Amino acid sequence: MSSGTSGASPEIPEGMSADARETWPSPELISSWLGDAEFDFEFRPGEDVALPDDPEAQAAARRFRDVLGRFASGVTVVTSTSNGEPVGMTCQSFSSVSLDPPLVLFIPAKTSRAWPLIQRSGRFCVNFLAADQAELSNTMASRGVDKFVDVGWSPSDATGSPILDGTLAHLDCTIHSVHEAGDHYVVIGRVLDLASTEGDDPLLFFQGKYRTTAH
Repeated sequence: MSSGTSGASPEIPEGMSADARETWPSPELISSWLGDAEFDFEFRPGEDVALPDDPEAQAAARRFRDVLGRFASGVTVVTSTSNGEPVGMTCQSFSSVSLDPPLVLFIPAKTSRAWPLIQRSGRFCVNFLAADQAELSNTMASRGVDKFVDVGWSPSDATGSPILDGTLAHLDCTIHSVHEAGDHYVVIGRVLDLASTEGDDPLLFFQGKYRTTAH
């Protein structure tokens, strides 16, 4: 796919920087990623990558995972639309980046099924899950199912990406840039709109398990 600026090509969605398209995968590569694994949970980098065969490398990878597992994080679902249909993936690796301009990031694995669809749309919405939404997290992490069949949602004002019912907050974004980082991509999004709700505690992830602020 040829390079260019957002003003020079209608293929780049409005608000998406030109360099983001440079990492768009080919249809053949997307097909090679799909696989038949049951779950597509975007854990923090290192959690969802196969361990090497070498015993020493396995021990080092396990230590890397165990140490990172001591960092508690919230759980999000990143959503978008593809060919008019909603897509989403559970994502643990999310962070704020900048206030001016307002930027956030999430980190999908190169093996993710949902990420190529989100990338091609050029836009996404990050939904912060509440403490009672572990089942929703599992649903959005599952492969081979219609993730949205029993999930309530509404389109966001800025990009039309799904805002999931019952979430604590959401940030509606366009893709600002994409950077290759080992076996993952670092996706920078520019926030166009955001909102929060009152009350519920967050869903957390710690040492490989869902947690809440209560326990």
